[in-house]
Amino acid sequence: MPRSTTGAVTIVEYDPRWPVLYGEERERIVAVIGDWIADIQHVGSTAVPGLAAKPIIDILVAMQSEHGMVLSITPLVQAGYECRGEFGIPGRIFFRKVTQSPAPGQVHGGGGRTHHLHMFPAGDAEWERHIAFRDYLRAHREAADEYQSLKRELATRFSTDLEGYADAKTEFVRGIEARAALALSPSPSFHEGQERGDAANTR
Repeated sequence: MPRSTTGAVTIVEYDPRWPVLYGEERERIVAVIGDWIADIQHVGSTAVPGLAAKPIIDILVAMQSEHGMVLSITPLVQAGYECRGEFGIPGRIFFRKVTQSPAPGQVHGGGGRTHHLHMFPAGDAEWERHIAFRDYLRAHREAADEYQSLKRELATRFSTDLEGYADAKTEFVRGIEARAALALSPSPSFHEGQERGDAANTR
C-alpha cells in the first residue's frame, strides 16, 4: 500500500492546555461508553509535561470486554469519531476525532483530526506498553529531552511523510520500552543475590 504523504509533520512546543483538552474529551467519552470502560488514560507525547509533540491528543481506553468494544463503535462515531478498525495493531480498535478546522500538525491523509483513541481489551499487552512508555518519559527528563530532539530532527527529514516519521522513531521507542521494563523488574533481595552467588560457586 503506498504511503500517504498529505500533511506536514509538525512538532510544536508543549502546550499546558493538552491535559485540559484530554480531561474534557475524557468526560465526553465516558458519557457515551462509560458503562463498558475499565480504564482510560492520556498517553503519547502530549501526556508528558514539557515534551514537544504533534498537537493531537492520544487517549488509551481499556474495555471490560470485546463485546463492549463492538458496542462502543456507534456511540463514538455519533460523537464525532471515525472508526479505522485495527489499523495495523491486532486486537485494537482505532478511532480519530475529525475536525474541519485543523491546526498545523493535525492533518494527515487529507483530513484533520484532534484526538486519537486507541481501544484495547483490559489487560492487553499494548495497554501496558503505552503506559510504561509514558511513565518512563515522565520520570526521566533526560530521556524525554532525547526523544524531543529526535522528533524534531525526524520532522525535518520526513517533513511530508508521517509514516516515515513514525517508522524512524521505532528503534528509540523500543529502547525506552526496554528501559521501562527493566525499571519495573523487581531487584533481587540481598539473600537472593547471596544464594545465586553460592550456587555459582558450586559449579
